[in-house]
Amino acid sequence: MPLKKIDLTLKLCFVIYLPIILSSCSSIKNVKYFADIPDSQKTTSLTTLNFIEPQIQPDDILSINIQTVDPAATLILASGTLQNAAVGATTTGSTGNQTLSGYLVDRNGNVELPVLGKIKVSGLTTERAREQIRSSAARLFKDPTVNLRFANFKITVMGEVAKPGVYVASNEKVNILDALGLAGDLTIYGKRDNISLIRQFDDGSRKLIKLDITNSDILNSPYYYLRQNDYIYVEPIKSKIAASDAIQNRSVSIITAISASLLSVIAIIISTR
Repeated sequence: MPLKKIDLTLKLCFVIYLPIILSSCSSIKNVKYFADIPDSQKTTSLTTLNFIEPQIQPDDILSINIQTVDPAATLILASGTLQNAAVGATTTGSTGNQTLSGYLVDRNGNVELPVLGKIKVSGLTTERAREQIRSSAARLFKDPTVNLRFANFKITVMGEVAKPGVYVASNEKVNILDALGLAGDLTIYGKRDNISLIRQFDDGSRKLIKLDITNSDILNSPYYYLRQNDYIYVEPIKSKIAASDAIQNRSVSIITAISASLLSVIAIIISTR
């Protein structure tokens, strides 16, 4: 085949296949956590981050267990446990419905306990609320012991994670990495340097914070530890649509096959001239 005809064929291939290559290829983003720390650095010292205990808020559900030396009194104190359905909540990592047992904090910040009546707990940490309930119980019962924790330490994780949903943590000291782990980690398309955290405060105000887990500074962030009802959204990278769109992928395959056939025809026509 003359060089001129070969050159023409190559140009036709370039014109036909270039748009397909550009539309189907997605750039590979850096998916490494703490990417700013060199691989050669074996140990990295981090500043001490003080954990701020979450405060009890209205509509929280508290698991409260009061025990005394009198089994009958203990049974009475346990008779007021409420049932509350938390849709989508889970402690095992799989989404679904879960029924939470506990005492509901009313809009005035009180919990109503059998015999003890209403006790103000809103604005307190679980440790301070535990002591307040124990003091109230000590007026009526001998040597009471109180166990108290959040029954609805709820965190919502949405976006580009393996298992988006609402999760109930088993303890109060939950950080951003714990939450992403509960949701099965980010997918390959998750934007790791621009994770949104939406937090609601007692006065009804909300704040949106951007977190970057590719930078080790996240470990020193005041938002590293989460609070109940925090909402986490992982944004997809721009190439997500092109990479995950099955219809587009099928269309590209069809176009590629047609283009190959067309090139074969063109090559035959050129070679016979």
